[in-house]
Amino acid sequence: MNTVPAPTSSTAQPPAAPANTRGRVITASMVGTTIEFFDFYAYATAASLVFPALFFPTQTPANQLLSSFAVFGVAFVARPLGSLIFGHYGDRVGRKATLVASLLVMGIATFLIGVLPTASTPGFSFIAPAILVLLRFCQGIGLGGEWSGAALLATENAPPGKRALYGTFPQLGAPVGFILSNLLFVLLSVQLSPEQFMAWGWRVPFLLSSVLVVVGLWVRLKLMESPAFQKVLDEQRVASVPIARVFRTAWKPLVLATLAMVATYVLFYLMTAFL
Repeated sequence: MNTVPAPTSSTAQPPAAPANTRGRVITASMVGTTIEFFDFYAYATAASLVFPALFFPTQTPANQLLSSFAVFGVAFVARPLGSLIFGHYGDRVGRKATLVASLLVMGIATFLIGVLPTASTPGFSFIAPAILVLLRFCQGIGLGGEWSGAALLATENAPPGKRALYGTFPQLGAPVGFILSNLLFVLLSVQLSPEQFMAWGWRVPFLLSSVLVVVGLWVRLKLMESPAFQKVLDEQRVASVPIARVFRTAWKPLVLATLAMVATYVLFYLMTAFL
């Protein structure tokens, strides 16, 4: 009786799945972005509700609000800088390290806002607003590094033909963080008296951020570099100044994308924070 040999494949099989499972990549990119935007939007809500009176008490009501939103806007100056800094090291050192660092920058800054004395505290009338500006700037740095890095993490680990789909998960973190942040503020404002909310209730979302950051770090520390980036490292093809190549080869799409995002965010924050 003839026996049929077990079939053997003469063609190369696809490589084994990397340590970054698809579920882990989706979770790490979306959870981290959700936490960062939770922190970012917590400030936006507080800038409308409590910061004008707490950090600028000597000004007129109109100037209080303008000063509060001026500090809010500081983060938008910092975000491109954060993207440049973390993007540079992300292209040279690795996505994992920079994503962990950006999450820490945002988390620490947000927690410190939660414990920051207000301007009515003796000795802090001028120091408290200045520290608030600095911490808001750090929030912008952290978010600038987070969003671009999370998008790269998702798309570089995406299976063939699904990069666009995987690239949507970090973007979903923004509305999820926005909703969670606002729901928490609504819950606190309903459960607490106005005096309690102004005294300590507004601090809760900022302090809660530290717990969320621990969760985000736990998820991200389990990641490994994407196969695409690891190949660049192994072949020693890391550019010394990666951003220079972008400006040299793709400056027009960069400018157009920047203007598109500016228009988007002007409308978004006018509707969600200012109005």
